[in-house]
Amino acid sequence: MAAPAAPAPPPVTLVTGEEEFLVDRTVRELVAHARAARAEAGDDGGDLHDIEASALGAGELTSLTSPSLFGGGSVVIVRGAQNAAKEVAADLVRYARAPSPDAVVILTHAGGAKGKALAGDLKKAGAQVVERPKITRPSDRADFVKGEFRRAGRQADSGAVQALLDAVGGDLRELASAVDQLASDTDGRITAPVVARYYRGRATSTGFSVADHAVEGRLGEALEQLRWALATGTAPVLITSALANGVRLLGRVGGAPNTGAAALAGEVGAPPWKIDQVRRQLRGWHPSGVAVALQAIAEADAQVKGDSVSAGYALERAVRRVVEARTGR
Repeated sequence: MAAPAAPAPPPVTLVTGEEEFLVDRTVRELVAHARAARAEAGDDGGDLHDIEASALGAGELTSLTSPSLFGGGSVVIVRGAQNAAKEVAADLVRYARAPSPDAVVILTHAGGAKGKALAGDLKKAGAQVVERPKITRPSDRADFVKGEFRRAGRQADSGAVQALLDAVGGDLRELASAVDQLASDTDGRITAPVVARYYRGRATSTGFSVADHAVEGRLGEALEQLRWALATGTAPVLITSALANGVRLLGRVGGAPNTGAAALAGEVGAPPWKIDQVRRQLRGWHPSGVAVALQAIAEADAQVKGDSVSAGYALERAVRRVVEARTGR
């Protein structure tokens, strides 16, 4: 007996919220759902259009949602609906009231005051609304990690969740990647000792060691850790990720109110012990130096991913530039 066909996706979905990673993931899942439903209906999944609302012209949505000459529907992603021009916003609302049967439209909206009326009008017009608000509380981050383990089909206890948060920090994209790595590289129930063993000998812990030495201005130790990480098979992209996380935390903590670490944990996205560590690391840093360091890391990340130069050379140069940014040279 054939399996029942998957339900058709909503014709118009509005994904709102500031949590960029979750918004992006939701959009990807909606697109996959829509294209799979098209494939089940016998076409090739249809055309895919991905456009910023600010670049959308009046009347253009009609052409994007019309069937192609070769038949089949389309999937249209309109990002940043809060930036839509007045005429385009009106087009979006009119479309939501009477969507095309041959198209699926997915809109993203950053939330907040800008474009708030448009979000409300789209909801009234019949758009399905998916909310992805900013995750700020430590307990919500813990729930996120638990959910990621469930997505990966793995069991993890509360100690493992906290150990992973302590090791990686509060960035959701990095947490999701860390869960995927643990799920693929370990067996059995995941506990705090499993996380500790994994991060003692794996790329992310070594990457964080490189980052800690670099932001503290200890060039020799940072380069030694970097060379050891590369020699033992650490993926270069994980080292740039750790460097970026370390420097971003400098900016977040440095620009936050001078309150207790526990009170600041939710706002900054790091456990209290990490905030205390970053405050010590901030000595000698200037805000302009943080910006310079982030630029250096971004360049290294692009070079590592693009294979334009040796990964080792790009990372060593980035470490040197981070240390120089701290001292102002």
